[in-house]
Amino acid sequence: MKPSGRNLNLTSYDEIFQTEETRIEASQEKVIDIPLTQLHPFKNHPFKVTDDESMLETAESITKHGVLVPVIARPREEGGYELISGHRRKRASELAGKETLPCIVRNLDDDAATIIMVDSNIQRENILPSERAFAYKLKLEALERQLGRPPKENVGQVVPTYSGKRSTEIIGDQTGESYKQVQRFIRLTELVPELLDMVDAKKIAFNPAVELSYLMPHEQVQLMEAMDMEQATPSLSQAQRLKKYSQDGKLTFDVMTAIMSEDKKGELDKVTLTGEKLKKYFPKSYTPQQMEETIIKLLEGWSRKRQQSQER
Repeated sequence: MKPSGRNLNLTSYDEIFQTEETRIEASQEKVIDIPLTQLHPFKNHPFKVTDDESMLETAESITKHGVLVPVIARPREEGGYELISGHRRKRASELAGKETLPCIVRNLDDDAATIIMVDSNIQRENILPSERAFAYKLKLEALERQLGRPPKENVGQVVPTYSGKRSTEIIGDQTGESYKQVQRFIRLTELVPELLDMVDAKKIAFNPAVELSYLMPHEQVQLMEAMDMEQATPSLSQAQRLKKYSQDGKLTFDVMTAIMSEDKKGELDKVTLTGEKLKKYFPKSYTPQQMEETIIKLLEGWSRKRQQSQER
């Protein structure tokens, strides 16, 4: 016997439409408020979060207006959420006395999360060389895995991708750097922390630092002792010679001290006064030109007094 049509349960048009609407809504990203205590930093996050003047300004803005741009996070297996972007906004919210943070939650694998984390931070102003170095390295490793290449063998190497571009070139295209410059930054991750801190503090220039990254870790530690003994940092040519001695297996502490004791051409009569050193003596509104003019006037006054004292 054929089943009676009267027993069929037909889905109404409204029910079909509601199901489709619900499906679309579920697929869209939502902003939810998550307690700050449930938000954890990204593993190996390379960007420093410090309570500097910019952070205090951000905290003040959040106090007045709240967080205008939601952070991005992903669920953690052990509970809570891992921040992908928004570490500074989280810290500023803490300083502002907030308890929650507006978040967009995404289910991302490690490589996708790493790439978003780097891309969302790398365009910030005043990024330290060490931050850029480790960010590029993390993104390169993630790209290598996505392209199916063993990361340990290819990190920083010039290997063409299936698209005809190097992984470092892909990063360079997105950041405005050449692939060689991306590689140079990644080389900085081979420096011991103390030397890398000196690069961040501008005590060692970028190009010499890249050359020093080829020294063995114990050689870098010895070099720091030689630098301290001679109260000098290596120029590019000196760093290149240190690298060559290291590659030849002839870099000893005596060689380091001999190189670091050399007089650098043009530096004996050179005096450098950076804005960082001078700004504490001037009003914040002073321009570099006003600072220079004031210094010249003070020196002229000091010179006149010195001459008058000698004539007496």
